[in-house]
Amino acid sequence: MSTNADLHQRRLAAVPRGVANSLAVYLERASNAELWDVEGRRYVDFASGIAVLNTGHRHPKVIEAIKAQLDKFLHCCFQVTPYASYIELCEQLNRLAPGPTPKKSMLFSTGAEAIENAFKIARYHTRRAAAIAFHGSFHGRTLAAMTLTGKVQPYKAGFGPMLPSVFHAPFPNSYHGISVADSLAAIEQLFKSDVDPAQVAAIVIEPVQGEGGFNVAPPDFLRALRALCDRHGIVLIMDEIQSGFGRTGKMFAIEHAGVEPDLMTVAKSIAGGVPLSAVIGKAEIMDAPPPGGLGGTYAGSPLGCAAALAVLEVMKGERLPERAVRLGERLQTRLHALAKRGNVIGEVRGLGAMVAMELVRNGKADQPDAELTRALVQAAARHGLVILSCGSYGNVIRFLAPLTIPDELLDEGLDKLEAALKEVTQAASQAAA
Repeated sequence: MSTNADLHQRRLAAVPRGVANSLAVYLERASNAELWDVEGRRYVDFASGIAVLNTGHRHPKVIEAIKAQLDKFLHCCFQVTPYASYIELCEQLNRLAPGPTPKKSMLFSTGAEAIENAFKIARYHTRRAAAIAFHGSFHGRTLAAMTLTGKVQPYKAGFGPMLPSVFHAPFPNSYHGISVADSLAAIEQLFKSDVDPAQVAAIVIEPVQGEGGFNVAPPDFLRALRALCDRHGIVLIMDEIQSGFGRTGKMFAIEHAGVEPDLMTVAKSIAGGVPLSAVIGKAEIMDAPPPGGLGGTYAGSPLGCAAALAVLEVMKGERLPERAVRLGERLQTRLHALAKRGNVIGEVRGLGAMVAMELVRNGKADQPDAELTRALVQAAARHGLVILSCGSYGNVIRFLAPLTIPDELLDEGLDKLEAALKEVTQAASQAAA
């Protein structure tokens, strides 16, 4: 039998160090919100493969849809011989997208691919080149996506030069003293100092930042961006790759603000673990590029389409957005109680079941504790819980349990978190003594 240690040594020898691993835990099997490693040890999953498994590991309806598609065909390329499931999925996404304007969708394979194509579409539609994104944002690892990302380490350092004419503004964050007015003023300053708004093709924003630390964009800020884009003819691109598909209590997080984006990128939980992504947008904008200008060999794979149609059925049938609200309330109640027991949890925040806690020293927002955060991720795994860190300073723990997780399993995971936090804080206190 392979062990975690054996596999990790093989991994070090065979896989480049640039592909990082949170844990040296090698998966054997999974079900809903539980994982088992190659040594038979069980874990509660609060990571969902980085927000990919809102419907849980191996949901029966998703597995059934994939198996049925396997008996038909695996690949033919939609651009060569199209197939009905691609069209049906796009029809459903168009109906689900917020706002009254007629929509069209096209499918890709990854979130970064969706971002790249959304930016291409915005450029073609506006005949402009520039873009504005935000500090702390994450949009992917390919060239345009990496340039739009608002964090240098580890995503940009050494990979330059970046794409020209991409600018960044502060993302509103009340915990760190950045108001909506501050962010809007910074954009206006960009227009005065760096880029003519008449040259800006797109503003790209996550309604809830993912890698940035689960910072929630205030609704009035999103509405102000909508008005600003309308005023200057700029395409508003909403990156819903991590926040979409029921995670925040709505199908898409932007619905909380009542804003209709021009384009929207989705991926991760769209297909229950099968690689798939999409750009959904206003039909007039989506139709701007000519035939042949958009596409991809594997874009909108038959397996991905089949899985995504099953995911949408599960979302509706099991009322997972509503479930996300209840999970989020349960999570925040426990985390707020935990925060009161010490001064290491500076803030608990989130929207629906997209919840995070920020770890700090001495209860101070300006003293991020990345070291404690790293230790907590490892300690949680020792206790049988998989969690993820994030944040501009690497000091945020984000919680992404499947929306299908039973309450008792959620509570078990939170018990493990509490035990792990106690372990690392005591160790830190002893080290400081």
